[in-house]
Amino acid sequence: MATVTDGQSRSPDSVREFTLGAVPGGHADDEPLSLRCSVPAEASRAPAVRRLVAEHLAGLRLAAGQREDAVLATDELFANAVRHASTGSHETVTVTLEWSAGTLRVTVADPSPARPRPGTADPLAESGRGLAIVAALADDWGMAPPRPGAAGKSVWFTLRRRSGTTP
Repeated sequence: MATVTDGQSRSPDSVREFTLGAVPGGHADDEPLSLRCSVPAEASRAPAVRRLVAEHLAGLRLAAGQREDAVLATDELFANAVRHASTGSHETVTVTLEWSAGTLRVTVADPSPARPRPGTADPLAESGRGLAIVAALADDWGMAPPRPGAAGKSVWFTLRRRSGTTP
């Protein structure tokens, strides 16, 4: 077990635990790899989520730039979940990474049933481009209903390993 933190001192109630399905690095490239973590729905947790995703993907054979694309797309989905789907820090956002057969699938689940709505951002707006960024970086993306017994929704994207992979 490990914890997701942003380097700040927090009460034990503000940090959620996660379980690694396999340890990054030192695994066969075709071996399934998974990570699931629940993080308080706070914008201040975004840097910790980015670091966690980057560290977890470090051992995968992905083409140059794909790790960074995965981190950025995950960050955008986490930011959307915090901004548009949460009503407070008592809620959590769950981030799941799954690697299998050369495909990475990242899912961000939040407690809101509201569907994401891609839109066109005003050129001078400071926000409103998150889903467009995800669509541009990912091979595919979409929304799914929650797991049985859970509330909310999941937004996901996939990246398939491209040629020019690096260890």
